[in-house]
Amino acid sequence: MVKLHMDGKKPKNSGDDIAIAIDYSPEESSAPKVVAKGQGWLAEQIIAIAEANGIEVKEDPDLAQLLSNVDVDSEIPLEAFTAVAEILSYVYRMNNQWPEGISPAPSEANNPDNKKA
Repeated sequence: MVKLHMDGKKPKNSGDDIAIAIDYSPEESSAPKVVAKGQGWLAEQIIAIAEANGIEVKEDPDLAQLLSNVDVDSEIPLEAFTAVAEILSYVYRMNNQWPEGISPAPSEANNPDNKKA
C-alpha cells in the first residue's frame, strides 16, 4: 500500500492536507485501487497509520488531488496509471518486495536502490 500526501505550501496542520492510500494486488485487480482517502484530521491519521506500519509515504500534490475524486474501493483512472506505476515501482524497490507475479527489471533486481555502480 502507498499513501500519497498533498501538503502544498500551506502551514502544517492547516486542515487542507489530503492523503490517499492506494493498493495494487495483481491477482485481485487489473489496476491499483484507492483504499482510503481523507482530508485534514483524517489525512493526518492515514499518514500516521502508514508511517507506524512502515508504509512509504510519497508527496505528490497533483496526483493526490486527482485521486481525491476517486471513490474508495475504485480503480484509479487511466490518466493516473503512469504516476502511480512510478510510485509503486519506487516503493517496491525501497522495500525490496514485489507482488506475486511481478518481478523487477534485471537492473533493479541487482541494484534495488537504483544506484550507479
